[in-house]
Order: sequence, then structure tokens, then C-alpha cells
Amino acid sequence: MNKKTIIIIVVLAVIAIFTYTKYNGMVGINEDTKTAWSKVESEYERRSALIGNLVKTVQGAADYEKSTLEAVINARAKATSTQINVDDITPENMAKFQQAQAGLSGALSKLLVSVERYPDLKANQSFLKLQDELASTENSVRTARNRYSEQANKLNKHIKTFPNNLFASMFGFKEMARFKAAAGSENAPDVEFDFNK
Repeated sequence: MNKKTIIIIVVLAVIAIFTYTKYNGMVGINEDTKTAWSKVESEYERRSALIGNLVKTVQGAADYEKSTLEAVINARAKATSTQINVDDITPENMAKFQQAQAGLSGALSKLLVSVERYPDLKANQSFLKLQDELASTENSVRTARNRYSEQANKLNKHIKTFPNNLFASMFGFKEMARFKAAAGSENAPDVEFDFNK
């Protein structure tokens, strides 16, 4: 074997090892991002199941306003039917998903505020337990969303930097959308106390 052939073999081996390392690194980060997304979906699934139990408890314990209860049921159905394929988490798809989840959160808030008018329901242990579990799940959803966004950010930075961007486009790795705050959430809510009533 001559010197020129050895140099070509060494250069090709270095390129192959470099490509192998870059590709496997991207696969690892991409799979971690998909896992983080599945944890978000899992928390939303748990939340949906809890809301179903909460609705049944409220129905059984109160002569409840039908429109509020129907709003929660409809919002839950819409939120559970709006899915994102983990390989297609675009900003547009993420916005649709977040809109459905925000609708559910809003309807649920109305439900919990309306419950204040039912002292028997507020004292019901099943309801109180479900309310605590729902609060805990909301915190878990928030944590899972934040972890997913951090992982998506890591992936996006990795596939946008040189020379990774060359390999990312060559192997079809795409950017993943991150969660954004709901419109209006930057404004503090108005709190008023009227002690004269």
C-alpha cells in the first residue's frame, strides 16, 4: 500500500467517525426530546381523567349550572382530540394544541369558581381530594412542559450550529416547537376587595 492510499483511507475513516458521532448525537437529543414530549402528553392524559372524575363528582353533589358543566365536558373533548404527532411539532401545530388546552383550563377555572356556591360540595371529601390531585397535576403539566421546552431548545440549538446544521439537513432532523405563554398571560389579573358589601 502506498502513502497516498493510506492518507485517503485515514481521511475517509476520520470523516466516517465524525459523521457517525454527529448523527448519533443528533439521534440521542432528538429521542430525548420525543421522550420529554411523551411525558407532557402523559400529564395531559392524567389531567383529562381527573377532570372526568371531577365532573362526575360535581354532577352527583350539586344542582349544577348545566352550561358550565357542558363547557368543561366540551373543552375536555376538544383538548383530548387535539393531538400532535411527535415528528411534526411545528409552531402552528403547537399553537392549536395549546389553544385546546387553554380552553380546557378556562372552562375548568369557571367550574371551580362556580363550586363556591355549593357548600355541601366544598365539604365533600371526594371533591376535595380530586381538587388537590388536579392542582398537583397542573403543576406536573407545567413541569413537563418546561422540561420539554428545555429539551426542544437543546435540540434546536444543536441542529442549528455549524457543522451540525449540515448533518441535520442531510439526515432530515427538524426543529421542534416550544411552548409559549397564552395570550394575555403577561398581564397581572385584577384583584379587588370590596369590604363594604
